[in-house]
Amino acid sequence: MTTALEALERLRAGNLRFVNGIRNFDQSINQISRHEATSAQRPFAVILGCSDSRVPVEIIFDQGLGDLFVIRVAGNIVASSQIGSVEFAAEQFGTRLVVVLGHTGCGAIQATLEELQNRKQNPSKNIRSIVDRIRPAVEELVATDLRHDTRSLEQHAGRANVRVSANALRHGSDILEQLIQNDGLLIVGAEYSLETGLVEFFEGVPV
Repeated sequence: MTTALEALERLRAGNLRFVNGIRNFDQSINQISRHEATSAQRPFAVILGCSDSRVPVEIIFDQGLGDLFVIRVAGNIVASSQIGSVEFAAEQFGTRLVVVLGHTGCGAIQATLEELQNRKQNPSKNIRSIVDRIRPAVEELVATDLRHDTRSLEQHAGRANVRVSANALRHGSDILEQLIQNDGLLIVGAEYSLETGLVEFFEGVPV
């Protein structure tokens, strides 16, 4: 079993390969790896990320078939289905690292801030369900001086949302709480930069 810290280093190394243009990803998708993946999977990390098309998780971490258990939803929010998916991977495959991955320029974050600032409201009840899950993480920021700097406000809001999602996973499941306490499960928060391609792990990472 890959430990959480070993998995974290694999992700960091893969992201650096991606940034530096020396990816191994293409070589990993071959007939042998496809054949191996038909019988079993052994993902070394769970990634709860945003659905944004500019953040393809396996590519930015330079990983291949069967390496990552990826859950994608707009705004990398946490609801029961996401918690259940993480529980499944942690129990079924022994995966010991969970990463909540936000990114710069997130449309779900922007939509939430626009609504909080009374600039725009979306009539779709389904989109609103996403906004409503992000709202508690970011609404206090709108009342600070950050409201005068849209870019800084979005950056702080994105990271605040990641923190809230990570905490929701840590404390929203008896199964995950037990695995954290007794079996080395680690849940961390990270942000992908659309500008640089770098992933910064900024929350919950052991020092």
